Amino acid sequence: MSANSFGSRDTLRVGDASYEIYRLDAVEGSARLPYSLKILLENLLRTEDGANITADHIRAIGGWDPDAAPSVEIQFTPARVIMQDFTGVPCVVDLATMREAMRDLGGDAGRINPLAPAELVIDHSVIVDYFGHPDAFRRNVEREYERNHERYQFLRWGQSAFDEFKVVPPGTGIVHQVNIEHLARVVMFRGGVAYPDTCVGTDSHTTMQNGIGVLGWGVGGIEAEAAMLGQPISMLIPRVVGFKLTGKLPAGATATDLVLTITEMLRQHGVVGKFVEFYGEGVASVPLPNRATIGNMSPEFGSTCAIFPIDRQTIDYLTLTGRPAEQVALVEAYAKQQGLWLDAAAPAAEEARYSEYIELDLSTVVPSIAGPKRPQDRIVLSEAKEAWRAAVRNYVPGSSIQGPADEASAESFPASDSPAISHSEVGDRPQAARHNGGRPNRPTPVTLADGTSFEVDHGAVVIAAITSCTNTSNPYVMLGAALLARNAVDRGLTRKPWVKTSLAPGSQVVTGYFERSGLQPYLDKLGFNLVGYGCTTCIGNSGPLDPEISEAVHASDLAVTAVLSGNRNFEGRINPDVKMNYLASPPLVVAYALAGTMDIDLDNEPLGIGSDGKPVFLRDVWPSADEVAEVVSKSIGQDMFLRDYADVFKGDEHWRSLPIPTGDTFEWDADSTYVRKAPYFDGMPASPEPVTDIGGARVLALLGDSVTTDHISPAGSIKADSPAGRYLREHGVEVRDFNSYGSRRGNHEVMIRGTFANIRLRNLLLEGVEGGFTRDFTREGEQTTIYEAAQSYEAAGVPLVILAGKEYGSGSSRDWAAKGTALLGVRAVIAESYERIHRSNLIGMGVLPLQFPEGHSAASLGLTGTETFDITGVEELNAGDTPATVTVRAGDVEFQAVVRIDTPGEADYYRHGGIMQYVLRSLLAKS
Repeated sequence: MSANSFGSRDTLRVGDASYEIYRLDAVEGSARLPYSLKILLENLLRTEDGANITADHIRAIGGWDPDAAPSVEIQFTPARVIMQDFTGVPCVVDLATMREAMRDLGGDAGRINPLAPAELVIDHSVIVDYFGHPDAFRRNVEREYERNHERYQFLRWGQSAFDEFKVVPPGTGIVHQVNIEHLARVVMFRGGVAYPDTCVGTDSHTTMQNGIGVLGWGVGGIEAEAAMLGQPISMLIPRVVGFKLTGKLPAGATATDLVLTITEMLRQHGVVGKFVEFYGEGVASVPLPNRATIGNMSPEFGSTCAIFPIDRQTIDYLTLTGRPAEQVALVEAYAKQQGLWLDAAAPAAEEARYSEYIELDLSTVVPSIAGPKRPQDRIVLSEAKEAWRAAVRNYVPGSSIQGPADEASAESFPASDSPAISHSEVGDRPQAARHNGGRPNRPTPVTLADGTSFEVDHGAVVIAAITSCTNTSNPYVMLGAALLARNAVDRGLTRKPWVKTSLAPGSQVVTGYFERSGLQPYLDKLGFNLVGYGCTTCIGNSGPLDPEISEAVHASDLAVTAVLSGNRNFEGRINPDVKMNYLASPPLVVAYALAGTMDIDLDNEPLGIGSDGKPVFLRDVWPSADEVAEVVSKSIGQDMFLRDYADVFKGDEHWRSLPIPTGDTFEWDADSTYVRKAPYFDGMPASPEPVTDIGGARVLALLGDSVTTDHISPAGSIKADSPAGRYLREHGVEVRDFNSYGSRRGNHEVMIRGTFANIRLRNLLLEGVEGGFTRDFTREGEQTTIYEAAQSYEAAGVPLVILAGKEYGSGSSRDWAAKGTALLGVRAVIAESYERIHRSNLIGMGVLPLQFPEGHSAASLGLTGTETFDITGVEELNAGDTPATVTVRAGDVEFQAVVRIDTPGEADYYRHGGIMQYVLRSLLAKS
């Protein structure tokens, strides 16, 4: 029970039902708070215990100063946790291991149990092995179960062993779409109390739920585990950016174009660590699927969340998706009672106050794509050809290309771009390409197994994928793509034979409205057959290219491209054969599949020649906004959602036929290469040992800017000659059954060997080398793999550090990027700046995140990475204080590094050696 210091407990009647609530208007200042801070305020009112959450914390939010820097720590208790299988499997592994550790320390193993609803959606394990055929979906699902039956059995055990833990089986949909279409409550009702639905998830794009008014964001798996076990999330009351929307989207512009525009604007503005909240008269004109698309991209512009308040659009969506009438009525009544309802016509005097303001007139949005390696690098579609010609120079060996692309390149790809992922150094590659009209040219003949012959060249689109939660939840862009496909087929166009096409909807509802609209056959005709319901191409599960195409790409070192309707286009992520990746709306994905190349001006050059012998342009097949809206209204109904989610946890015959292990603790299989007992609690004492300074450390990797969690812990394919590949082969796994790093996250032995193993990583300790390699200073600096060097350092008792540039750890909220770093023996990371989740995850694994002094970097300080490092001042943490800086001495260089332990709660985690150890000891003390 809440201490209820403000007398806020009250009763809300909705129809014949009564609900206990905690009224926000009991706190002075609450009326002018942003929507998102009202959610946090209610959270504190309801969980006030007088110790961890006090009346002063509540007053701090009520009296929030929008202009102040964040300084007040609060404890936020999420209502529920959501996971996908890549990140969820290691969570369940850790909980199973924690049960054993609790038992071994003399505590009650049953205390290791989720205290809040935890739901896992299996969506990241399907790979596009088969495509372009009517049976592609069936064959991909069968292959998925062949690869992953060990993992799926383990998850079935977890579903039966843990209370409040449910699993949505494979072949259902993408976690974020299933969340907004079915799992999200918007307003929770438990134990007689109604309160806002808040949810953290083990995927960074959990923010998709922000589109329906649910506050939450992506966290690392270790934070999610703590939240499941009832631990609040320590955070500072954030700055909130008010993003005002006016006007309406013009004809021809899609939700994807809107979100790419917003991503570019907010990256330029700077919103890392801040909340973003949308308001203004333009919000009412943004359909809820578009809001979800915007919320989904929050990690790409760096904010903690990007939220829309509850309004009539929210209520209509909840009704459409089949939520019970009582639930919909509760959401509306609660939102209006608590001042959480957005009235677009409200006078300006009633608008919330914000820390910063930004504005967009929706009518100015134009068709766009983004690439070739970052979501924020937006390109106006009419300039895409020249932008590609400018960018390709970084990926093609030889002298710089002379031509009209030079000036554009200097603007689009500044010298400050990450050296960690640049391709400007070519190393040992084939002779330089020919240049033709300002572009590289190396046409390479290919003959497929069926006898089809053609040439591929730089810029060839070899993957065109309608994939990922970002857009596949949005019927406007999905049906827009299907209408474009119909128009193209009617004009006699076909996809180019070198393009691997795929359709991976976010839920079975999408298949339903494609079928009801009669448009699926046109997508099939162009090769966009259903391949699975999951996060395929965007996560790196694009599957292999045809071997003849792959061989040609490597033989001529071609810079081929992928076009996908996803949210992530980082290098080395989509496919190992593809160097350049572009994000685009689903209709544009279809268009590029028809064109077959990025070297095309879609405004002025034809997609192809029609059956009448005449050129067909994009404008000839692009559907009108009115036509799309009409098809959407006729093709989607509540009955689809009620049917497809009626038995959402039941699964198909594959799932139901899996044998379920039994018992409160899991029986680990010593021969398993998928699921192994985690090592985090091995030898852990009941009380933490004092933290120590770091002496005699060596640099494991010296990295540049924008090193992502994909670089640190790749999710894609495992190379046969890598340390992880050798481990699997030594354990009897054939290369065809390697699966991916993401699918093997339940096996720490694979994941340690895969840490820093991305094929595009550039460790600046080496020159002209890409991949997971470093210098081993225990062996006179010889080149070896990062894993093997770490083993040598561990044997010699040498601690390790990582040096990095700006935005270290950007990208997915991948807990293994921190877990692998810790298990390699890294004690500290020193970077110019961090993305929010990875910094937190490092602390959660007992790794110290430090920051170079403002304006300085490894290069400016003259560090080469060959020095021996001593870090002193860390031991001040033992006295209960967190030092602002510590002293770093590296050879002849000495500087004060900023300690990025930002809250007292994070300091507690670090003192315990990590968040899991802290939680286990806390529960042990109560058992």
